[in-house]
Amino acid sequence: MKKLLGLTGWITALALGGMILVSNAPAQTDEDYPETLANLRMLGDVMEHIRESYVDEVNEKELIEAAIQGMLSSLDPHSTFLPPSDFEDMQQDTKGEFGGLGIEVTMEDGWVKVVSPIDDTPAYRAGVEAGDYITHLDGEPVQGLSLDQAVERMRGLVGEDIVLTIARKGMEQFDVTITRDTIKMRAVRYRLEDNDVGYIRISRFSEQTQPGLDKAIKRLNEEVEGELKGYVLDLRNNPGGLLNQAISVSDTFLERGIVVSTRGRDGRNAQDFRAGAGDSANGLPIVVLINGGSASASEIVAGALQDHGRAIVMGTRSFGKGSVQTIMPLSYGDAAIKMTTQRYYTPSGDSIQAKGIDPDILVEQARLETLESRPRTQESDLRNSLKNPDGSDKEEGEATEENAEKPDTKTADIQDYQLQQAISMVKGVAIFKNMAEN
Repeated sequence: MKKLLGLTGWITALALGGMILVSNAPAQTDEDYPETLANLRMLGDVMEHIRESYVDEVNEKELIEAAIQGMLSSLDPHSTFLPPSDFEDMQQDTKGEFGGLGIEVTMEDGWVKVVSPIDDTPAYRAGVEAGDYITHLDGEPVQGLSLDQAVERMRGLVGEDIVLTIARKGMEQFDVTITRDTIKMRAVRYRLEDNDVGYIRISRFSEQTQPGLDKAIKRLNEEVEGELKGYVLDLRNNPGGLLNQAISVSDTFLERGIVVSTRGRDGRNAQDFRAGAGDSANGLPIVVLINGGSASASEIVAGALQDHGRAIVMGTRSFGKGSVQTIMPLSYGDAAIKMTTQRYYTPSGDSIQAKGIDPDILVEQARLETLESRPRTQESDLRNSLKNPDGSDKEEGEATEENAEKPDTKTADIQDYQLQQAISMVKGVAIFKNMAEN
């Protein structure tokens, strides 16, 4: 059995100690499950009626798979049946390269909902946004499809087009044509901001994430002239991924303590995952950016750093996926089931399922504009005003002439308001920390 955390069910490296669990309980008899047996007989009766009397001949294998899918999808949006092709695709996704559009999706009220577009993918470049609803695929409605069926229809040959019909809040429905491509994931990107703040963008938690983070921290410290003020860890629109990578990323910045806890039904299979000694950021200020597209593993990292007081979380409330899925291979071919088996809890003991992580500082995304001052009278413009003894005062009327032809407003050369606020916060905390130490 393998544990999953991402919204599309990526396999983690946690395999319950790598052992098969064998029960020592005594064998159960038919008398122990009278109601279960009666329900199974009812299912068998329905199958027989369909096989004998349905207007068209049916494929019994497909019928049983549909029944399994119906059972699992009735539990929650993340439990599902994985036929061999889907099981293989899921394993490939964790490697960081796969074919498709580049969006993470879930199911909500029968519609496909975009959790987040993935950076630098066809869907991202086409303008698909977190929170969008996909109502039609190539003109065919998605209602009535399972999540896996919808995802399968969105996949196809590289170079082929697909038309998504998008419903977005406050807008009329519209169509977007996207060309499928091979999605090569780069889990971590980084750069210096303002020459002294390390910006690290984690787009998903795959096998590439921790090595990419280690490289980012090392290179930023090599590239900076002087010393870094701190880091901005950008988890916006990060849909999650591997549980062990979320724990590892949190451990990178924590000296000790619980990172996340998982508990199953009635508290069974409870586990605490702890950070080891060593903070790769050397105690420098950290601001974590989140939004409604930050889900699952992203919420583990944000919650852990927030609860331990290691980072300031900024942005908007996260998605709220606080459940863990387990992959259970079946003896039936190469198929498996993905089933929700545990909830996860932040170090403070809070479950964020359907609730999300609330930022310490709420910052909505916005476009920043600067207001130009209209010509104003200054001290130097007044008749007989005293001169500056250093001789640095302006000539009379100079301020008026400078501003006479300037417009009232202009858009600042700032495209990401949330990021600019995070950078300012890092610098402010660094200044305060230096003052306290001195």
